[in-house]
Amino acid sequence: MAEKKRNVSEAELEVLKALWSGGPGTVRDVAAGLSASRQGRAYTTLQTLLNRLQAKGCVACDKEQLPHIYRASVTREVLVRDSLNELAGKLFEGATTPLVMALISNRKYTATEIESFRKLLNEVELKNR
Repeated sequence: MAEKKRNVSEAELEVLKALWSGGPGTVRDVAAGLSASRQGRAYTTLQTLLNRLQAKGCVACDKEQLPHIYRASVTREVLVRDSLNELAGKLFEGATTPLVMALISNRKYTATEIESFRKLLNEVELKNR
């Protein structure tokens, strides 16, 4: 089965963020968890956003309970990975090195962050042997 496209809109991302931070909940729970700038959304608008996210494989719904309980079925890390791979495909014909270089250049990093980068590169190198 082909993997569903997970490109999410800004409004859908706000809903996912509410689910990631607040955990599973009803439409009203999700509304309460939205950032202050998004809290005025209508119930039906949130329901539509949740349905779209469900169609994209980002949200699951327990319809055995009333009211329905929604939960994120994709992690932030998986969404980031998929989005960056899609961007690399669009901009660099699938090559990820230019994208990684663009993300890390012209920025200062702490010693801890640099050590994390080294550890990740070492792991990648071991995998590629």
